[in-house]
Amino acid sequence: RSVFFMSAERQTAKTGTRSSFGSIQVLIMMALFIALSIVLGKQLSFTAGPFRISFENLTVLMAGIFFGPLAGLTVGACADLIGCLLVGYAINPIITAGAASVGFISGLVYKNCFRTKPKLRLAASVGAAHVIGSMIIKSIGLRIYFGYPLQMVALRVPLYIVIGCAEGYIIYLLLRNKAFGRQLERMKDR
Repeated sequence: RSVFFMSAERQTAKTGTRSSFGSIQVLIMMALFIALSIVLGKQLSFTAGPFRISFENLTVLMAGIFFGPLAGLTVGACADLIGCLLVGYAINPIITAGAASVGFISGLVYKNCFRTKPKLRLAASVGAAHVIGSMIIKSIGLRIYFGYPLQMVALRVPLYIVIGCAEGYIIYLLLRNKAFGRQLERMKDR
């Protein structure tokens, strides 16, 4: 059996370790996730109006799923704020709240839902995070701050369905990798 399934069983038995920043390795991974999110979202993306095709939320989701909701929230907020400052974008607090909620919701759902069904747990975590953070909160921020028409903003929904599926599949492949799973468990146990 893969570490993905064994990890789900172990997490049902132990709780609380996913939401702490207690380990220096976790803090280093969070900093790496922030940097990767900035690169994926601000440098390696395609932007046209309210649409940004990127994997900027991938590492935010990973932080929430791997280390808990507080880590996900921190990575999402810091990546958005630092990325805006580095690139010269105006900081939009609603979009920052959306980025933070992607990490928080992914961690919260992963920690508390479908513990015995790892695939459903991951899908629910990624799906809920994108629906609340990307499709609702960030879209509201784009509509309020930039005045994009509702029809245009609504087209973000199918975009994030596709991006969310791709990000969820990447995380699934990582969690199924035995070597990655062992390193992740070792990092969290310290």
